[in-house]
Amino acid sequence: MNLKLAESDFPFGDPLAVPTSFARDHFLGSAAAPIVLLEYGDYECPDCGRAYPLLEELRKSLGDQLVFVFRHFPQYTVHTHASVAAQAAEAAGAQGKFWDMHDLLYKNQQNLETPDLTHYALRIGLEIYKFESSMDSGTFAKRVEEDFSSGQRSGVRGTPTLFINDRRYQGAVELEALKSALLHAPKRVG
Repeated sequence: MNLKLAESDFPFGDPLAVPTSFARDHFLGSAAAPIVLLEYGDYECPDCGRAYPLLEELRKSLGDQLVFVFRHFPQYTVHTHASVAAQAAEAAGAQGKFWDMHDLLYKNQQNLETPDLTHYALRIGLEIYKFESSMDSGTFAKRVEEDFSSGQRSGVRGTPTLFINDRRYQGAVELEALKSALLHAPKRVG
């Protein structure tokens, strides 16, 4: 018996207010992939830290079917280092190393002071004076704020908040639940 499930059987909510932009957003995978998983995350958030390996596992298991997108949503009031860590990721991105810094930040959530960020920049081979200059000047603060604002417009209140094919995922942040939702998500538009 072939049981067809309705879209309403899966945990999807409101649409993303600012659609995924492969010209602007940081992404891993092919922009042509049929499934887009977007995370609004905070590098200091323990829940994001626990979700990080699950999202990595999903990327590996779904391969070419999935493109992963990350947007910053630093929760300034509870995570005092989150905004600066997000700016460090952007500064690394300006040198082509966003994902290297992203991974280090999640793997070292307890160590996000300025000297730690500088150490990570050196570790991934950034031009350190360029990195420090952009950090000192706040060059990427506006970019982080734009991500945060887009999250607010999409109803994001905490992290991690996930969107699948531009629809809010409202289920458990657990491997099997997420995988099922990804495989049964409403079709991608555009």
